[in-house]
Amino acid sequence: MPYRSTRIEKPDAAKPAAIDTVTLKHDERHLRRKLLHMANDDVVMLDLKEPTVLEHGDLLATEDGHYIAIAAADEKLLEIKARDTVHQMQLCWHLGNRHLAAQIEPSRILIERDHVIKAMLEGLGAIVTEVEEPFHPVHGAYHSHGSHDHHHHDH
Repeated sequence: MPYRSTRIEKPDAAKPAAIDTVTLKHDERHLRRKLLHMANDDVVMLDLKEPTVLEHGDLLATEDGHYIAIAAADEKLLEIKARDTVHQMQLCWHLGNRHLAAQIEPSRILIERDHVIKAMLEGLGAIVTEVEEPFHPVHGAYHSHGSHDHHHHDH
């Protein structure tokens, strides 16, 4: 049975359990209108007023009162560990300078796998390990929950 959802809600104990799950990679979770496939092979039409970044655990509220959970898919990533806090900040600077999506945690950084970046990080003294897990990168400075477009102007 196809479902339709026009709003996203955060989970709480008062809501009924989700009837199914949609699993998406990080770059698939910025949506406005899309047909999504659930784990049970059913579909839900997501139809939001504005583009929205769906987070792991968010609930798609369907028009008939059901909830469908959003899950972050496992992705092939590099786990980066630094010698200390200052070293981690330096590594973050290098990654940001290359405009790479990064999940920054107190003891590690996660990025998408890239053998060139891996070699650069190892050259900078980082311990780099390949992992597979959900990816929740920091939203960039120009990220918006609205429909504002960011334009680059060449002068």
